[in-house]
Parts: sequence; structure tokens; C-alpha cells
Amino acid sequence: MFEGPVQDLIDELGRLPGVGPKSAQRIAFHLLAADPADVGRLQDALQKVKEGVRFCEVCGNVSERERCRYCADARRDPTVVCVVEEPKDVLAVERTREFKGRYHVLGGALDPLAGVGPDALRIRELLARLGGTGPAADETEIAEVIIATDPNTEGEATATYLVRLLRDFPGLTVTRLASGLPMGGDLEFADELTLGRALSGRRAL
Repeated sequence: MFEGPVQDLIDELGRLPGVGPKSAQRIAFHLLAADPADVGRLQDALQKVKEGVRFCEVCGNVSERERCRYCADARRDPTVVCVVEEPKDVLAVERTREFKGRYHVLGGALDPLAGVGPDALRIRELLARLGGTGPAADETEIAEVIIATDPNTEGEATATYLVRLLRDFPGLTVTRLASGLPMGGDLEFADELTLGRALSGRRAL
């Protein structure tokens, strides 16, 4: 254990996802040795993120405005919505250049052991979009929902739950990414070619 502010910094860094105790310690001592101007830029970036970044009122993606770039882009197809877990998954799908529709970000995946149930996700907002209410009520009726949750236990449970709910919408086509993605992985780490093929070869549920 280190004294005072140093240990406090290590503890806070260790709370970040993917940062273990040793990594937190290395980052803390890097910051201690860094030029004050570099640390100042990091502080400014963190403050701007907290003060200037919001979540899109329609899809839940990170945005600087009320609507993110994808929801505000009139060239994208509003009849097809790709449902993903996190904003990082939007970027993964975009890298494939295969998808030209809109998105819906759930904000996570069902995980009962961690206390994450349906009410903790943006499922109600998705149902509202499909029902023609909410901020996107003026858009064209959605014809297809692509469920692009991660190919792991939580993602599959979320996909199964969504399929049950979406069956109540007449005329709606519900599809899932085709097989080929490694089980237990994240969309974020799938290569563009594999994810692109999974999108173009998606299967109806």
C-alpha cells in the first residue's frame, strides 16, 4: 500500500474495466512522472466528456447533440434497426461498411447474476420506437430489427428475450447475425470481414 493520494489514484484506476492492480499502479506512476501539461490535457478531456457528451435521444448512442450522427443522417435507412449492446459495437458494425440503417443501443446485456435485468436496459425505448412513439415517432415504420448482441452467454440470453418480445409486432422481420463469429467473444474484437459476412448473411428468427 502506498500513502495518501497515490494509493487513492491507484484504487480509482483499478475500478476501470480491464485495469488490474498492477496496471493501475503503472498508470498511476506514469501520471506522476508525466509533464503537467500532459496531465492537464487528460483532465480537460475527462471534463469535456462528462460535461459535453450525452446519449442520443433516439438510439442511445453517445453523441454531442440530441441525435447522434447516424440518427440525424437522412441517407441512412430508417426501416432497418441494428440492436447492439454498447456504443463501441456501433463502431464495430460501421467498420464493416455493410450496414446502412439505424441503430439501437441497449446499454448492456441481460446478466441476472450481476443484477442486470430488462429494466436496466433500453428495451422499453426499443419497443416504443417499434410502436411509433417516442423521439423517433416521425420516422418511417421499422420493417426489420437485426439483433447484434455479443455471441456469449449474456448476449444470447438478451437476443432470446428480445425475440420473444418482438414477436408481438405484426409484419416485423427479426434477424440475428449469421454464424461465424467466435463464441464467447465481443463484436468489438471481430474482424471487419467476419462481422460483415455475419451481417450480410443474417438469418431470420
